[in-house]
Amino acid sequence: MIELKNSGVWLRNGQVVCDDGMMDKKAGRDKTIAYQIMNKHNKSDEADKFRIKFDAMMSHDITYVGIIQTARASGLKQFPLEYNLTNCHNSLCAVGGTINEDDHVFGLSAAKKYGGNFVPTNLAVIHQYAREAVAGCGKMVLGSDSHTRYGALGTMGVGEGGPELVKQLLNNTYDIDKPQVVLVWLEGTPKQGVGPHDVAIAMCKAVFANGFVKNKVLEFVGPGIKNLSIDFRNGIDVMTTETTCLSSIWATDEKVSEYYAKHGMADRYAKLDPQDGAYYDSMIKIDLSKVECMIALPFHPSNAYTIHELQQNAKDIFALVEKEAKAQFGDKIDFRLQDKFVDGKILVDQGIIAGCAGGLFENLCEAADILDGASTGNGYFTLSTYPASQPLTMEIVKNGVAAKLIGAGALIKSAFCGPCFGAGDVPSNNGLSIRHTTRNFPNREGSKPGQGQLAAVALMDARSIAATAKNGGVLTAATDVEYTVTKYDYHYDDSIYQKRVYKGFDAPEQGAELKLGPNITDWPKMNPMSENMLVKLAAVIHDPVTTTDELIPSGETSSYRSNPLKLSEFALSRRVPEYVSRSKAIQQADRDRRNGIVADEIKNALAQVGNADELVKNTSYGSCVFATKPGDGSAREQAASCQKVLGGDANICYEFATKRYRSNCINWGIAPFTIDADTKFDYDEGDFVFVPGIREKIAKGIEDIPAKVIGKNGVSDIMLHVKGLTEDEKTILLEGCLMNYYAAQNK
Repeated sequence: MIELKNSGVWLRNGQVVCDDGMMDKKAGRDKTIAYQIMNKHNKSDEADKFRIKFDAMMSHDITYVGIIQTARASGLKQFPLEYNLTNCHNSLCAVGGTINEDDHVFGLSAAKKYGGNFVPTNLAVIHQYAREAVAGCGKMVLGSDSHTRYGALGTMGVGEGGPELVKQLLNNTYDIDKPQVVLVWLEGTPKQGVGPHDVAIAMCKAVFANGFVKNKVLEFVGPGIKNLSIDFRNGIDVMTTETTCLSSIWATDEKVSEYYAKHGMADRYAKLDPQDGAYYDSMIKIDLSKVECMIALPFHPSNAYTIHELQQNAKDIFALVEKEAKAQFGDKIDFRLQDKFVDGKILVDQGIIAGCAGGLFENLCEAADILDGASTGNGYFTLSTYPASQPLTMEIVKNGVAAKLIGAGALIKSAFCGPCFGAGDVPSNNGLSIRHTTRNFPNREGSKPGQGQLAAVALMDARSIAATAKNGGVLTAATDVEYTVTKYDYHYDDSIYQKRVYKGFDAPEQGAELKLGPNITDWPKMNPMSENMLVKLAAVIHDPVTTTDELIPSGETSSYRSNPLKLSEFALSRRVPEYVSRSKAIQQADRDRRNGIVADEIKNALAQVGNADELVKNTSYGSCVFATKPGDGSAREQAASCQKVLGGDANICYEFATKRYRSNCINWGIAPFTIDADTKFDYDEGDFVFVPGIREKIAKGIEDIPAKVIGKNGVSDIMLHVKGLTEDEKTILLEGCLMNYYAAQNK
């Protein structure tokens, strides 16, 4: 089904040729689609660096307020590129009061003041709007959402934390080492019942744990592409985020041309292909005809099995998931999946088809074909669908698909990303929800492990979700049901956008004022890096991976995204509940130190590594998080900014799960320390790490930094690393955060 080749390959005359080691790989990379596009957007003269200027940007309503506030504090006068503000995350208004709608009013006022585009609440999810109105062959789009992926439309999308968007708003560049490119060779035709999520989940299983594509670009080529519709391609492409790749791009063809023409953007189509002699650093080969209906079990899209495999081994596989839950959450959670296996069948409580991955036209149409004339039943099982945009909703109303879904007992809801990030359709405790959404991390569906609540989310394709619904909630692969696929022609009608979307790009309104609700606050003052650094471990997490959802939970916290101090109260609340109080105590001790009142714990720690009276004058004191591999998942900057707001000075880890989380740490002035894989980190919360001369070492680009761990059993040495900082990143860390960096430039 999927084969990996971890060595270079070439494309010659449309065929894959193994690397002979004799050809010019650099010249070959320039012939890939990815490098053809990136080279056109590159402002760097360095051979191994890209400094990218994007064509457009995307943000939604739990990221754009902080981004605009940061840019505003750094000297923003006007949006210099197309900036689209959508409202699809904080649109449920889960927390009472005016604070949710205040954010939306702020967004529209910012679009008017600075010259941006504003998409009102529930009109479209962020990435569907980008597909329908922003994409273009050869373009590059930067989004403050990790699933910024439009490669199937010939557009390179990159999802990053908010500070990277701030840089673009201030006419700076996105700076990265030139990435490797991975060839994704597609061949064959999917069988009926197999959908895009099945292919995507199978790919995540093959490449996530081994880091095969981490921070690389995926380039989809091969004879199998022509056998996939645009919706099918988009459905695979948006899930490439879960492989931890940097971006993705596909070869384009007449189907892409038809898509752009149908959406009134015919002039944005261009034929994209790798040039003959293109070189790729590795290859993923996918035979689409061999892909089966898949299910990704808690707590990651890569924890995947075929549905048939799960049905045959349900008790054993469910026991493994229960064991993982116990290891992660301990005895306070009574989490049971084996109870779902009854009389040889797996019983499901909920089905959701939603968002940028699930709520697509063909997914809904084929689900309706499967459910036509059937019933989801009146038991515990429920089915909800969220079309990804209002134009799409209008079309399924006109063509009868909505009637089929409603007639079977499914609910049709407005465009909303909530089921993807934990703010909608929360299942019952110990419930099993099958979802065609992007992620199934712990509490993505809204449960609260810290309060004894935990549900199970499994990812599946819309087709198998519909087949399961047809069987009243008994887990069923779509390939095991008989149905006829109706050929629906999609008629795109953008009149709703013409009537409701505010188009202000390049036309700021003179004299327009920002409308700031009482919950929209400025960032607190952040201090520059001191000569030495003393940090106290406020959280030590040895899980294999720590997600951004654990660093800052999603769901109801969305309402506080515009208030840094209130939002920080939720930091690590569902993983290390004591973290906030510990960090606050450390932060207060550092404030006192700066005012001449030095706590005994600071004196005692410094006394073990030198002259405490002298060191305390030029040694900052902050909190630190250790995690084995932090930052998988969302691009949200708040995973780092909340640590900084609470006085966080450093992260220590073996490796960062994603480039975007490491960038968020740097942009918020958090030292991104790594340690060697063979270093045993057996220290506890409350232990200290002293990093002498940190400011000088960062300034000089010294990447190996000796430090001291001060623990209950004395002092020990540890080697910290800060690899590959750019000159700008060094200065950002020294200044204390990106805002300070820009403020210093504007003096």
